[in-house]
Amino acid sequence: MADLRQDWEPVVVRKKAPTSGAKKDEKAVNAARRSGAELETIKKFNAGSNKAATSATGLNTKRLDDETDVLAHEKVSGELKKNLMQARLDKKYTQAQLAQLINEKPQIVQEYESGKAIPNQQIITKLERILGVKLRGKK
Repeated sequence: MADLRQDWEPVVVRKKAPTSGAKKDEKAVNAARRSGAELETIKKFNAGSNKAATSATGLNTKRLDDETDVLAHEKVSGELKKNLMQARLDKKYTQAQLAQLINEKPQIVQEYESGKAIPNQQIITKLERILGVKLRGKK
C-alpha cells in the first residue's frame, strides 16, 4: 500500500515589497555623498503638495489686504419688516401660523421680522400673497 501521509508544513507566499524610485534615488545620493562626489541638490517649491502656486506665494493675500470694501449680505429693509409685522398682526396670525401657510420654517418669518434675513423674492412674494398686501414698494 502507498504511503498516504500528508505534508502539513505551512507554506507562506509573500508578495515582493514594492520598491519606489525615491528610495533608489536617495540611496544613490547617499552613496555619492559618502564617496565625496560633488552634488547639487535642488529643493522644489511646493513639490508634492496640493496647494495652488498663488496661495503659497501670497499674490492673492496682498490683494485681499489692499481691499477696503466692507463686504456684507443685504438685509431686509426696515420698511419691509414693519409692513410684514403689521400685516401679520392685522390677519391675527402668529409667526408659526404664517410660516406654515407659506410652507417655510417659523425661523424664516422671525428673521424677516427682525431684519436679519437675506431677502429672497420668492419668500416675499409668498408672504404678500398670503397676507394680501404689498410688502415692498408703495402700498
